Amino acid sequence: MIAPQDMAACRAMIRTGSLSFHAASRLLPPRVRNPALALYAFCRVADDDVDETQDKAAAVLRLRARLDLIYAGRPSDRPSDRAFAAVIADFDLPRALPDALLEGLAWDATGRRYRTLSDLHAYSARVASAVGVMMCVLMQVRDPDALARAADLGLAMQMTNIARDVGEDARAGRLFLPLDWLEEGGIDAEAFLADPQPSPALAKVTARLLREAKELYLRAGAGIGSLPADCRAGIAAAQHIYAAIGTQLARQGHDNVTQRARTTSTQKALLMGRAFGAAALTYVMPRMARLHARPVPETAFLIEAACRRSARPLRSETLLDILAQLEARDRRGAAG
Repeated sequence: MIAPQDMAACRAMIRTGSLSFHAASRLLPPRVRNPALALYAFCRVADDDVDETQDKAAAVLRLRARLDLIYAGRPSDRPSDRAFAAVIADFDLPRALPDALLEGLAWDATGRRYRTLSDLHAYSARVASAVGVMMCVLMQVRDPDALARAADLGLAMQMTNIARDVGEDARAGRLFLPLDWLEEGGIDAEAFLADPQPSPALAKVTARLLREAKELYLRAGAGIGSLPADCRAGIAAAQHIYAAIGTQLARQGHDNVTQRARTTSTQKALLMGRAFGAAALTYVMPRMARLHARPVPETAFLIEAACRRSARPLRSETLLDILAQLEARDRRGAAG
């Protein structure tokens, strides 16, 4: 069980750091809401620890060490780590799932860019779909089809975030849009990073990414009826609130450089009401064929990990290789 003081700290982190998830989580039952807030708090702290430091390699290595302690039952003295350790113990959360998140953050630390949509899916699977699959585990859902749709929702949310944050990311020297899409639109990536400006070509790339996200939201929606009845409205709310960010971005002419698309508190309340309606329909509507769609290939390893429960962690060679690279870089930095 999560200690009350740790739960309060996690709740405060999410209230200020992830408004959309905090709003959607209010519709989840307490048995899922509290561990979900603890999960998101750990992910939020992990992301911030890597994102907000110059020495990103060292931050990723510290995060790996923290995960080792958490899975050993000896978390470091942080509310988020203690709460996450309790979640792992209570729900038998496979190590491969937070390891996938760690790998995505390691990719961030190395400044990796993504040439194709498949490459972007691989990144989004790690930093977002892994969280969606972990949410299924917290709901005691390990059905492969339901897990695949949760992974779809994570992909859709991450692609929405990427579309929204293009300008902000570029000003920080980051670029997540598929490079081959930029080249097809005549956009020079380095020139854009040097001077981020909106353009019709960039708007087309953004619209294309949002179309991909829309299809994934539709696939994800087919899985809501597979969730416990008291969880459906909360997950539907997350789907509606994040999708609305893309709708707002389209209303702005897909300008993601000079403006930041966001939903208001009033809009969130309306979307939460719509989510209740969508959840209610799952009781009377037949299951959609999309429920049984094959997983996006880049997310399949997450579904396998969740279905395996406590099986041996699926440590990918990619993760081990990239951690070794970061360790070598960290040693060179210390020597210098």
